[in-house]
Amino acid sequence: MSSPNIISNKTIIRVGRAIDFVEENLDRKLNLEEVAKAAYFSPYHFHRLFKIVTKETLNEFVFRKRIEKAAHFLLHQKEKTITEVSEKVGFTSLSSFSRGFKKFYGVSPEEFKKQSPSKFSKICKTKSKDGQIEVRFEQYIYNINNALNWIKMNAIKTDVKTVPDMELAYIGYQGKMDLIGNAYNELIKWATPRGLMNQENVRMLTIYHDSPKITDPNKIRMSACVVLSQKVTSDGQVNLKTLPATKCIISRFEVTSKEFQQAWESSFVWMSEQGYRKSERDPFEIYYNNGQEHPNGKWIVDLCIPVE
Repeated sequence: MSSPNIISNKTIIRVGRAIDFVEENLDRKLNLEEVAKAAYFSPYHFHRLFKIVTKETLNEFVFRKRIEKAAHFLLHQKEKTITEVSEKVGFTSLSSFSRGFKKFYGVSPEEFKKQSPSKFSKICKTKSKDGQIEVRFEQYIYNINNALNWIKMNAIKTDVKTVPDMELAYIGYQGKMDLIGNAYNELIKWATPRGLMNQENVRMLTIYHDSPKITDPNKIRMSACVVLSQKVTSDGQVNLKTLPATKCIISRFEVTSKEFQQAWESSFVWMSEQGYRKSERDPFEIYYNNGQEHPNGKWIVDLCIPVE
């Protein structure tokens, strides 16, 4: 008899649909029944399977995503009031939002809003001696001129334009960013017999649904994608979706794996210095080669930051 905690890939894909549904509807009340329905599960089975796949209950996941989305607004859209942010992420009470935010990040929304995005590289959670979770901002000194010089020296080009809509097949991944290769391996296994890897100018794409600035490194969610040039049907092994046409700052680089973080940070500094504001859509990378096959281990990639 198989262990009840062994979950099939098809189940993981269906739970991924539920996660997408939650992230698209954080501004309103969500209940177990409708989220389960989005993934074609009964509420009873969905509740158990969701916890096994995500290591969180549905309520814990929804609460975390609401708070993290609020952090995004407080960092990137400072003209919004605390009340407006609270309402946009689905809280009906300002006091419950403030309490929840402070419990999660260790500071009030007002204090968090005062923090400059360039003042910390990420938020870390660690266990203290008494077993309690401590939240701390990992501080670093960031020189804007150095970032702008780096992008000037290393970007092949930087443009602001609309990326056309793309049809994608994708597998969701949650965890440390440098381990997403496992999801790509599964995606390629699925795509190859369907002839999708033999397309001319095949493109792979990573969508970042969370920011390392505000999400625990072990809970960062990404999608490993292949851009489709032909119609395929979903068979339960992967999900399909349309990435809508998006106005983006697009920086093309030829970089090693170790330089991706610097490239992203410099691109965000360039965005801010040029007066653009990040939209609510998720940033993504489009790859034009396999860096593992490059003689110098370099990836030719577009870093795409959606802007308003």
